[in-house]
Order: sequence, then C-alpha cells, then structure tokens
Amino acid sequence: MSPVVILIPSRYGSTRFPGKPLSKISGKSLIQRVYDNVSSSGFATYVVTDHSKIAEHVENFQGQVLRVDDDVASGSERIALAYQRHLSSEAEYIVNVQGDEPLLTGHRVKELVEFHQNSDFDICTMYRKRDDGGKNNPNIVKIALNELTGRCLYFSRAAIPYVRGDDRPEGPWYQHIGVYCFKKESLLKFFKLKATALEETECLEQLRALENGMTIGALEVTEQLMGVDTPEDVEALEKIL
Repeated sequence: MSPVVILIPSRYGSTRFPGKPLSKISGKSLIQRVYDNVSSSGFATYVVTDHSKIAEHVENFQGQVLRVDDDVASGSERIALAYQRHLSSEAEYIVNVQGDEPLLTGHRVKELVEFHQNSDFDICTMYRKRDDGGKNNPNIVKIALNELTGRCLYFSRAAIPYVRGDDRPEGPWYQHIGVYCFKKESLLKFFKLKATALEETECLEQLRALENGMTIGALEVTEQLMGVDTPEDVEALEKIL
C-alpha cells in the first residue's frame, strides 16, 4: 500500500454549532472520538486546525496537530496547505476525514484507500444506501450515483433523486459520508481551482471538483453513520452509542 496520511480539518467557529469539535458526546469530545477511531487504521493521523483551544485539546489526549491559520473556504483547502507545508514527501494518498463523523472506523478508512488504489477515480468517498426518512433534511448530503460503476454524478442538500408522479414508488437514496481520499496530484489540483457557482449555491466543496471535470467514486458502507451538524445531533448520537 502506498504511503497514506489521514488529515482531520477542525474549525472552532462553525455557524450552526460554534465549538462543535470540543462538544462532549458521552463524556468524550467529538474530535477525540473521530481521531481515536480513524487512527486505529494504523495510518499517520493529524488534526489540522486554526484554533488554539482545539490544538491544546488534541495534544492533551496525545493526538498529533498541524496548525494552518490561513483563511480558507473549505476543509480540503486547509488539509492541502497542511500537506504542502509538512507532509508532501510522506504520502501518496491523503484522506480527509471531516471532524464531525464520530462513527467512522479505521477499518472503513483502510477499505476506502484500497478501493481508491484499485480505481481510476481522482477522488473517492463513501455512501450509504437508505430508504428511510432523512431525504428531505438539508444537513444530510445526498448523492446522485451510478451504482454500477460507483461514479458520483452530483451531490446535493436537496432530496435527490426526485420521484415524479404519484404512481412511481419511492426508491432508495444515497447518503454521503463525510470522508474523501485524494491522490496527491488530485488534492493539489483541487487546491488550485477557484470556487464554482454550484459549490457556492449548495455550500458543498466536492461540487468544485465535479464542475472542473474531476471524477469522484464512492464505496458503499452498510452500517449507520451519522455526522454531527447541530447541537440536537449530539443527543441522537448518544442514543446510537
């Protein structure tokens, strides 16, 4: 396996949930849960942050931290700067694990890297097929997906695919899981691209890649994974745990 590094972008100033990385979930901070889980993969793991409280907290639980204080528009841009400045000679694959995915395991991250290494996609991510509620929740990102090839066609906060006509059954939909595996050259290419209209409309950075002709593949997972977007999600997550 080519050298791999996991980078977890972590901002303190979330609009919907300020201080989210330090929020306690069943006695352990959100960022520590994410770090502990994905570092079990055996890959070198770092939290990339611009905030002293987060950096100090991660160091207190013996985690590794990279400071990137630049004002950037997305987590992938933050990890690209961290990679260029500190790790460019150490890894061929860079995994961006969003810091609000506390149920994602190191085993699944390893599977994603292996999936990417055996594909021709520029970027790879994960999805879960669902046929339950949640499709209309804008905090849950959906994928328009070619399930045969694993290629992602579009990402949206809207309920996609739209089912037209009362006589058509409601089929499955695909929940996006907040993790991206980049080839080194793909991450550096993405970093040089300007924000696009669809990205700014949906507030989804992966649309920048699609609008510029980059390919994104997705690996299916079956277990229930839940991102934390609002304070209300903490209670729901504690019930799952």
